[in-house]
Amino acid sequence: MSTAELLTPILSFLKCETPQEWIDEAIKPENLNVLLIDHLICELKAAQSAMFLIRKYAVDKASGHALLDWLQPFEQLIYKREGNWRDLAAKNKLTKSVIPKSDSPYGQDLIDKMVLLIKEELHHFYQVLEMMEHYDVEYKSITPCRYAKGMLTHVKTHEPDTLIDKLICGAYIEARSCERFAKVAPHVDKRLGDFYISLLRSEARHYQDYLALAQSISAKDITDKVEYFGQVEAELICSEDADFKFHSGKPI
Repeated sequence: MSTAELLTPILSFLKCETPQEWIDEAIKPENLNVLLIDHLICELKAAQSAMFLIRKYAVDKASGHALLDWLQPFEQLIYKREGNWRDLAAKNKLTKSVIPKSDSPYGQDLIDKMVLLIKEELHHFYQVLEMMEHYDVEYKSITPCRYAKGMLTHVKTHEPDTLIDKLICGAYIEARSCERFAKVAPHVDKRLGDFYISLLRSEARHYQDYLALAQSISAKDITDKVEYFGQVEAELICSEDADFKFHSGKPI
């Protein structure tokens, strides 16, 4: 499938395209460091968010601990600066079977889709580290941008709407990531551009998985909810934003 074919449903799903002003800022050589570092953190956050959902809603206690053990070396590298990043490729695996809670109403589908997503996000985390090594970008702590928090502030506080809303937010975050990979890829060197296109190809279905899960959990049609969060997301992308990051808005 071509890049254009992969992008067509993504662009149809999103309520706006990335402003040209953001693209112009993203391709400046002096912004490569923050773009890669923030991308790295986004991959970890995506894995953490998926893991939170299955630990909270779908698996038993022992499985929850196994999931935490899986994520630990990746978190330690970022938050404690412990470990060698080159060892992480061998640690991207679950050491135990993940068992659903006996009383979970959400089923095996939530577990299967989120476990696969976590595995892919952690693999991409490792690949971003490889890119950082290639471009001599040293990791440093940076502040998160407003994007994810701006989406999640609109999540309902009662179940199952909380879970449904978080899944819809996840869909928009994944779709926007893919759209931005495609926007930046033609304007950077071949190695980085090819990397972004490879991520677009491997992550293009993630937003659809999130949406499918949200609809399967909801007792009613989620079209209105999806539309609402789409407008929230578009406002964050198109409004002025002084903090340039991978998911930031229009640079001031």
